[in-house]
Amino acid sequence: QVQLVESGGGLVQAGGSLRLSCAASGRTSGRHAIAWFRQASGKEREFVAFISWPGSMINYADSVKGRFTISRDNAKNTVYLQMNSLKPEDTAVYYCAARDSVWAVTTQREYDYWGQGTQVTVSS
Repeated sequence: QVQLVESGGGLVQAGGSLRLSCAASGRTSGRHAIAWFRQASGKEREFVAFISWPGSMINYADSVKGRFTISRDNAKNTVYLQMNSLKPEDTAVYYCAARDSVWAVTTQREYDYWGQGTQVTVSS
């Protein structure tokens, strides 16, 4: 079993930045594709970004392209989401998810492990 723990959420003004972290532990080989999803209040959870293992394939939702950057430190089993130029519409609970595969996809049901989520609130 793989445990994922997100951190780095908080309250920030529009235009500001946050960096989220997703640390994997437990019975992990470390060779997992990782994705970030988010769920705003009253809305369905949506894809934000993914990164394959060891990190050659990256993809972003159109809504965050050019503002968010996903990266990973495989030695630390940690994936990061750098979020810049934040907008109020980025307000959501952000979840990281891992697959038992090195290949990343955008489909939520393809992910085997999920973190508990971290709240990001962007004030206008």
